[in-house]
Amino acid sequence: MIAILEKYIPQASVQPVFELIKANKVHLKIVNERVTRHGDYRKLANGQHQITVNANLNPYRFLITLIHEIAHLITFNKCGRNIKPHGKEWKHIFQQLMLPFIRPEIFPDQLLPLLALHFKNPKATSDTDASLSLALKQYDPANDKNYIFEIPQGGLFRLYNGKVFKRGNKRVKRYECQELTTGRMYLFNPNAEVEFLR
Repeated sequence: MIAILEKYIPQASVQPVFELIKANKVHLKIVNERVTRHGDYRKLANGQHQITVNANLNPYRFLITLIHEIAHLITFNKCGRNIKPHGKEWKHIFQQLMLPFIRPEIFPDQLLPLLALHFKNPKATSDTDASLSLALKQYDPANDKNYIFEIPQGGLFRLYNGKVFKRGNKRVKRYECQELTTGRMYLFNPNAEVEFLR
């Protein structure tokens, strides 16, 4: 397991993460990219705790995602099912688990203040924290995607599911975009990755 973790997360985090996995009896599966999620946790019918994480994540996002899912497992064990998946219990446990990792030996200096801010009140996904998400994406392998905020107003873009949208005005934090086939309006985070058409 240590040899596998070394391929995916920062070196200084390998041993403490291994201890967390062992202590919580995690069955970790590293899977092909799923565009709708970075990872997930589920308790299997045989009682085993399975966590899946996308293989294509950069080491920092992989680490955050893995700890996020371990927090779900611990919250489930402590509180049962009758709580919100990303409610106050989960937030508290996620904060406690992440705290020892927010160090310069693990994360680059430029990420540390953004992580400290994010973990004052962690969100269901780091993708909704635009500043942190954009900073994390700098460590991703290069790709041909654009962010919504880079698409010119009136420009067309395509999502992974093939739907085509026209970018509209910015509302407070998100962009209003119209799906061309249905005419329906949707709100997009500025850091959503899309394929720019024209």
